Amino acid sequence: MRDGERIILFDVGSGPNFMPSSGKLVDAMAEIELDPSTVTHVVFTHAHPDHLWGLLDDFDELIFSEAKYMISKPEWDFWIDPSTFDKMPEDRQGFAVGARKYLSFLEEKITRFNYGEEILPGILALDTHGHTPGHSSFEIRSGSDSLLILGDAITNHAISFEKPGWRISSDQDAEQGIKTRKMLLDRLASEKMQMVGYHLPYPGIGRAEAKDGAFRFVAA
Repeated sequence: MRDGERIILFDVGSGPNFMPSSGKLVDAMAEIELDPSTVTHVVFTHAHPDHLWGLLDDFDELIFSEAKYMISKPEWDFWIDPSTFDKMPEDRQGFAVGARKYLSFLEEKITRFNYGEEILPGILALDTHGHTPGHSSFEIRSGSDSLLILGDAITNHAISFEKPGWRISSDQDAEQGIKTRKMLLDRLASEKMQMVGYHLPYPGIGRAEAKDGAFRFVAA
């Protein structure tokens, strides 16, 4: 997001250490002639690998070296706690190790915000926990225009919309994930608000429409 004074990046991707097809963010930024050093703010939706692990280069230096960093206080507190490792299922304990490692590089650089705060001009932090304990989405407003950055509160373009009451295995608290998803879809559809979703079909921008007691994703 560019607002004249700031260049704001929401999440940093996974870097090359999560899966072979990932780690393309810096290349993608080069395609639009955006130097990582010009990013003024990095705002995290949550600290899963595909949203956080792209923080560092091959020398463990911050890629977005001049940026200020922001994350919700509940998300920070959960992942930075050493006991989180033991609370995670065995197949996700690596998530806890990775989150604590990468967040530790930001301890002196990151602001922990509360839900409901305008964290930057025109950007409101929303409580969308469930996928993770401190997951945030962000409402961006400019005049009468609005857009919602979902993070992973809504993921699959078919199941999440057509069956919002189904449990999603990637949600840490599946029942809360359902409540959050239904709340967001109701609002998106009723307000005809545009949204950006990381796991929605390219280009990831669209709207939600109510349909036969459920919803459908309409790409922009």
